[in-house]
Amino acid sequence: MARFGLPALLCTLAVLCAALLAAEPKSKSCSEVRRLYVSKGFNKNDAPTHEINGDHLKICPQGYTCCSQEMEEKYSLQSKDDFKSVVSEQCNHLQAIFASRYKKFDEFFKELLENAEKSLNDMFVKTYGRLYMQNSELFKDLFGELKRYYVAGSVNLEEMLSDFWARLLERMFRLVNSQYHFTDEYLECVSKYTEQLKPFGDVPRKLKLQVTRAFVAARTFAQGLAVARDVVSKVSVVSPTVQCTHALLRMTYCSHCQGLVSVKPCYNYCSNIMRGCLANQGDLDFEWNNFIDAMLMVAERLEGPFNIESVMDPIDVKISDAIMNMQENSVQVSQKVFQGCGPPKPLPAGRISRSISEGAFSARFRPYHPEERPTTAAGTSLDRLVTDVKEKLKQAKKFWSSLPSNVCSDERMAAGNGNEDDCWNGKGKSRYLFAVTGNGLANQGNNPEVQVDTSKPDILILRQIMALRVMTSKMKNAYNGNDVDFFDISKHLWLETYALFSYTV
Repeated sequence: MARFGLPALLCTLAVLCAALLAAEPKSKSCSEVRRLYVSKGFNKNDAPTHEINGDHLKICPQGYTCCSQEMEEKYSLQSKDDFKSVVSEQCNHLQAIFASRYKKFDEFFKELLENAEKSLNDMFVKTYGRLYMQNSELFKDLFGELKRYYVAGSVNLEEMLSDFWARLLERMFRLVNSQYHFTDEYLECVSKYTEQLKPFGDVPRKLKLQVTRAFVAARTFAQGLAVARDVVSKVSVVSPTVQCTHALLRMTYCSHCQGLVSVKPCYNYCSNIMRGCLANQGDLDFEWNNFIDAMLMVAERLEGPFNIESVMDPIDVKISDAIMNMQENSVQVSQKVFQGCGPPKPLPAGRISRSISEGAFSARFRPYHPEERPTTAAGTSLDRLVTDVKEKLKQAKKFWSSLPSNVCSDERMAAGNGNEDDCWNGKGKSRYLFAVTGNGLANQGNNPEVQVDTSKPDILILRQIMALRVMTSKMKNAYNGNDVDFFDISKHLWLETYALFSYTV
């Protein structure tokens, strides 16, 4: 019996080994992971065909995995690019809206000025002929200063308009008293009576108020659109921190390493990561919302009493009414000036008749019929432009606090809200159990997914917050009809430096 003991034992051991091998799990295929990896343009030699030991993984869960070390590194870069791309898409859409609206407003305002100048020139040539041509530079200067204010803001509108009426009074006074010789000193004395005598009636006062308010509101509103465009453009370029990059990798591609290529990240899991990665952008929201509200306030003014179109369109009629008023009251005005500035010296007899024939007003002003006026600037109207941009402004409110949610709503980034049990939670296919943190840097101390240094705000973001704050202040001034462009720039630079220092200390 002993002879048969050894063979029988060997046979038994063989059977037991076969049973153990059969019970051992078969290595899973990584073919689908490999296929998707290669489809992104990566080298197929990086990807194993079957699961391997994952001790080499630094971020993704270790254990048996379909990811090599090279794959984890490339997936890390890819997840960062994916994040930047989706954030950029969200921001670029908003940036394009502000850019296009700024362009439309800018074109409209500039063309409106050009049409108003052309209309005045055409009408005055027909009405006053050579008399106007000899003094046309006065009106050309007026529109030149209005354009310069709109483009650069380096014009005091009230002083400029007062100077225009004073110069016009000098020219008119000479023409209605062409039998006299006036020195420059005498004419300077005449200009001092502009406010007191009101030779042009109430037109200068009303026009000064209308033009100042309308131009301040129009220019500030256009500036606001440009500031919004620039803020969004600068903030849309995100640079994820190392901690954010690790979190993005865990969320986006670590599931692939476990073979879960079709399982998307849980929505709340994505939300926590986005709020951590976009913490500084979230801090824009308060100042951004104040800025949007101020823009909407100025928009209301543009639709109402500060409507630049309703001011500029009839400006030729208003100026001509002022000229006619001066002509009709020229005798009384001249007498009072002679009393205040002294009697002028008469011209020699031979020059009197020639001056009268050259200077006399021979025609009454005839306003254009509507069909004779130039076409509406930029092929639209201010009301239509403002109505359109108001809707866009309302939609842009709370953009920065909504950005994390909007990113996670992109199907490329996360599963929908209704798919809470069959989603990737960073470790496996299961429900995500953590609560979603708040927006902004201060709320990230307890973020379970991204380690955020809450003591170091982003300097670029702080600068954009200050730009919005300054622009909001200008908007409020424009809403109240105050000229906002003659502020002490050094004061604002000091405030910005102080704010940055306060945040970073």
